[in-house]
Amino acid sequence: MPGGSSQARDESTRDRVARSILTNGPSSAAVLAERLELTPAAVRRHLDHLLAEGLVESREERVYGPRGRGRPAKVFVLTDSGRHAFHQAYDDLATTALRFIAEAGGDQAVTEFARRRVAEVEERYRDLLDAAPEGEKAQVLAQALSGDGYAASTQQAGAGAQLCQHHCPVAHVAEQFPQLCEAETEVFSRLLGKHVQRLATIAHGDGVCTTHIPGSHPVTEPASPVSDGESARTAR
Repeated sequence: MPGGSSQARDESTRDRVARSILTNGPSSAAVLAERLELTPAAVRRHLDHLLAEGLVESREERVYGPRGRGRPAKVFVLTDSGRHAFHQAYDDLATTALRFIAEAGGDQAVTEFARRRVAEVEERYRDLLDAAPEGEKAQVLAQALSGDGYAASTQQAGAGAQLCQHHCPVAHVAEQFPQLCEAETEVFSRLLGKHVQRLATIAHGDGVCTTHIPGSHPVTEPASPVSDGESARTAR
C-alpha cells in the first residue's frame, strides 16, 4: 500500500531525527538537516510531529562563556517521554529498590550501593584506560561508555576536554538519587587520574551529562558535581 509505505518512511525518519538528538545532544533544525542529509523543511516537519507528540521540546541554546551577538539559537532536546522511548523500562523498580535502601540504611547506604555499582564499571574499564596513551584516555573512556549505552563523545575545551554523555539509562533514578552521578564522577577521576568536574547532568534537566577533564592536575580527592549556576561560572 503506497500510503502505508509513506507512513513507514516518515516514522523511520522521525526515529532518525530523535535518535540523532539522543546521540548528539541538543541540536538545531539546521544542524539536524546537515547531519542527516535532509532538507531543512523535512526536518522541521518531523520536529513539528515530535513536538506535537511530546517527544521533544525546544529551548534556547545554553551558552557557557561570553555570549555572541543576536538571539540564542533554538535547539531541540528529548523530553522525559522521548527518553522513555529509548528503553528506560526499569526506572520504577530501581527507584523503589533505592528508596527501600534509603529508608533501611539512610543516605550513606545509597552512597555505598552507588559506589559498588560503578566499581564494577571501573573494573571493566581499568585495563582499557591504563593501556591508552595519556592524550587518548578521554576518548577511550567515551568509547567504553558508548558501548554501555551512554552515547558518549569528547570535545576540546581550552587546555582540557569535555566528556559528553548524550544518554543516561538511569537518568530518572539519578534525579531522585544524585549519589549515582557522584559515584560515577569519582570513577571518572580515578580512571583518568585527574580531578574531573561534573558541569551538567541529564538528571538535573540538562540535555547532556558534561564532565570537564583538565589538561593536568592529578586526582587528590573524589570530584563533586556542581550546580548549573556553578558550572556556568566555571566554564566562563
